[in-house]
Amino acid sequence: MKRINFASGHSLSRRTFLRASGVALALPMLDAMVPAFAKASAFKPPLRMLAICTNMGILSEYFSPKTAGENYETTPYLDLLKDFRRDTTVITGSSHPECDGGHESDNCFLTAAPHPMRGGFKNTISLDQVIAEKIGHLTRFPSVTIVVGPEQKRSLSWTDGGVMIPGEMKPSKLFAKLFLKGSAHEVDAQVARLREGRSIMDAVGERTKALERTLAGNDKQKLDQYFTSVRELEKRLALAEEWEHKPKVEVTAKPPVDITDPAELIPQSRLMYELARLALETDSTRLVTIMIDQANNNKLNVDGVMAGTHSLTHQSGSPDKRAQLKLVEEAQFRELATLLGAMKQTGDQGRTLLDRTMLLYGSQLGNAGLHTNTNMPMLLFGGGFRHGRHLAFDQKNNYPLCNLYVSMLQRMGIEADQFASSTGTMQGL
Repeated sequence: MKRINFASGHSLSRRTFLRASGVALALPMLDAMVPAFAKASAFKPPLRMLAICTNMGILSEYFSPKTAGENYETTPYLDLLKDFRRDTTVITGSSHPECDGGHESDNCFLTAAPHPMRGGFKNTISLDQVIAEKIGHLTRFPSVTIVVGPEQKRSLSWTDGGVMIPGEMKPSKLFAKLFLKGSAHEVDAQVARLREGRSIMDAVGERTKALERTLAGNDKQKLDQYFTSVRELEKRLALAEEWEHKPKVEVTAKPPVDITDPAELIPQSRLMYELARLALETDSTRLVTIMIDQANNNKLNVDGVMAGTHSLTHQSGSPDKRAQLKLVEEAQFRELATLLGAMKQTGDQGRTLLDRTMLLYGSQLGNAGLHTNTNMPMLLFGGGFRHGRHLAFDQKNNYPLCNLYVSMLQRMGIEADQFASSTGTMQGL
């Protein structure tokens, strides 16, 4: 790690951190981090990938457009993303051939390994880990794996040997992993300060001021936006914690803990989305996967919803249950829109973080009530692709979704012409 030099005229290391006791705050990519000779030559800002799987499907009639191409007619769910239509490719009629198994196929969302329910099944390497093998050494964390949902081992990320990479489920632990560094005592002390409402900015305050004095206008504005995001996230983390037991006769209460109630899936998602964005913005990693696990949750704290998502999918023939499921999915799409908006507003070397990030969102289930794995609902955002269209493939003879994965690998600069069940790159992308 290069030592920070705040002298005027000196460029900053791309991996610059503001350090204090128990704290190592990564900085976003600033113009000052790009060597002067590179600014006038062939410097290429890094590309990134964020993959999100919501594992209980998406109601097709509210998601899938009836028309294809650039002038596709919108739908209720896509209306919630209308501000990002030019950054969006809607993909229908695609799937992973022979990847059956209903709910269990969420393990294969990024691997496309066939028949996950068969005896002796062994998963294959996931898309993010193929990329991590090539570029993971360039960042502090080769990849970041996240799970939102009940307490159990789940993940979208799998190694070359078919071993699951467990996902982080607690926002506080992920926050500490990204921003806090030091001895166990120092990290615990910093966590305690955060719970008291003292920002991480307090610890690096003088270093922040010294750095800001050396930066040009664009960098100062970007740094201020970033610090504001960190402060807002700290506040949300503090509000998200709940007391394990409220104090009664005791003088003091037990330490606060992360949200563990499955009914709070929406605010859990919000926290993890923001952490994922900050991880990408600071170039702490270029690869993030998030599984939204709803298979075993109770009813969500969404107005009008009276049952768990899983049970609602199996009773979706009832108009009332279908209406409740629609409320759940609308809440999820609103959180996705918030994430897209934040990435669209985050600058990244003359473009936006969304421009530099391939964001994949979808589900392994085409119909959760019937446990079908065909016609997977998929969205692709950003990443420099040509968007603004609906790619509608055959609903009966599905197009290999892994063709998209090959296109994504190539977009990341990886020489690949095949991934799992692919037959080439994705048509029309």
